[in-house]
Amino acid sequence: MTTTASRTAITLSRFENQALGLGRYAVDFMNGALGEPGTAALDRTVMFFTDSMICGISAIAMGTNAPGVLRQEALAYEHAGGGGATILGSTTPVAPEKALLANCAAVREWDANGTNFGYNPAAGHNAGEFGHNDFYPVAIAAAQVAGRDGADALRAMLLLDEIRGRLAEVFSLKSYKIDHVVHGAIASAATYGAMLGATPGQIESAIGMVVAHYIPWRAIRAGRQLSDSKGASAAISAEVAVLSMQRSMRGFAGPADILRNPEAIFRFFENTPDDTSPFDLILTHSGDDFAIMGMHFKLGLYEHQSAGALGGVIALLRQHPGLLASPDRIAAMKVLAYEPAFGIIGDPAKRDPRTRQSADHSMLYIIATTVRKARELAGEYGPDVLGTDDEAWKKLMLVPMDYSRDAIMHPGTRAIMEKITFDHGGPDYDAQYPDGIPTSVIITADDGEMYDSGLVMYPPGHARNTTADLRDLLDNKWMTLASLAVDEPQEIIDRFNAVATLPVAALASLNDFRIRQRGSFE
Repeated sequence: MTTTASRTAITLSRFENQALGLGRYAVDFMNGALGEPGTAALDRTVMFFTDSMICGISAIAMGTNAPGVLRQEALAYEHAGGGGATILGSTTPVAPEKALLANCAAVREWDANGTNFGYNPAAGHNAGEFGHNDFYPVAIAAAQVAGRDGADALRAMLLLDEIRGRLAEVFSLKSYKIDHVVHGAIASAATYGAMLGATPGQIESAIGMVVAHYIPWRAIRAGRQLSDSKGASAAISAEVAVLSMQRSMRGFAGPADILRNPEAIFRFFENTPDDTSPFDLILTHSGDDFAIMGMHFKLGLYEHQSAGALGGVIALLRQHPGLLASPDRIAAMKVLAYEPAFGIIGDPAKRDPRTRQSADHSMLYIIATTVRKARELAGEYGPDVLGTDDEAWKKLMLVPMDYSRDAIMHPGTRAIMEKITFDHGGPDYDAQYPDGIPTSVIITADDGEMYDSGLVMYPPGHARNTTADLRDLLDNKWMTLASLAVDEPQEIIDRFNAVATLPVAALASLNDFRIRQRGSFE
């Protein structure tokens, strides 16, 4: 069987060489041979791109460790002879794989940019693998090296997220303790190759190298206190994906037909009959039904699995401002959520986080910090300070300083954490993920009165939320974070938002701005 096509999508059958099919799809997509993406999908991609870049420049400005180390590494690979790319806040051309390594690490450092849950019920593809919008620097680096304009770069971003997002819908890496960035690495190789003029066969070879040589385990996300490896996982995988693509274009032959290779991760973990992969892969090429339309925004610095709990807590504090009257007013708080949220951010090791990377994956810490901030605002401005739901989300947005050493050990936060229990909601909750983020919060006051949020499924930022003013909430987030990094934050926000209109020269100088250093956050 071979690739089949519809008016807006192609299907790579499990009976065919899907790695080669991905190569053909990527080349044809970039050449416009398959059709044209719709305005909604392109506009959504711009929003995720700007969101990622603003997260990145603020992480650099705050002196976070991994981006700083990798930026110094990139600058040691200056590429003065042409064919280089730039890191954020610099005009120095460096080796493209090093530029995107540094930039992807910066984008991901706060864990505050977009995410997806691998959910496509219309196609019956609901594997539920995580993923994040970490890989846009691959498209920018490729455009800078190839001398392409912003419209091509944006098209490449949409391509990358389509491959990455659709793989997340059909294969759950986390089920086998493999890190989710593998899907992004495959997409990075295909996208970079298509931008640089690689053939479908060369892209197949690069994907083969990625899957055969560079598979990261979720060990980088396990342990009592998480390290730089957690935040830089996407960056490192993107680097080796591009290196693999470069080698393939120079003539190095990687393993062929890797998605059907019985010794590679896909068939090794999911045993299938000879010559078949475990899945069919549907890839959109025209219109607006791209994977990116189902991806989600974070409205601050928090693990996205906690968004439902945040929604429940913020709603209860708004509706019952008396709960903020004194530190003792809240006697207890109970959070119920689904797996995998309970296993990831309810891990007993996260009850006492000591590093930022652990605190932003601790349900107790995230919720307790939000309650403490609300209480402090109420003490200064009165109990009705939170206002509307959108206003409350903006006022209580978790920002970098909420994860400083002092904030992590704040006695008020720690006292609230002691009052919170986090339990698995059971099969009824599990069944509603990854459609939503099924979570409920019950607050018990000091007089015994109980306040129940009810089930929260689609909090602000979720792709299926219909109540929040998403653009207003993102504008607030972008301005808050960009103000940490640059003197003219609106100019930089506007620059990223205008990426699709940038000619070749402007795209080449996209990163030409000064990032204001604010000292070391670590």
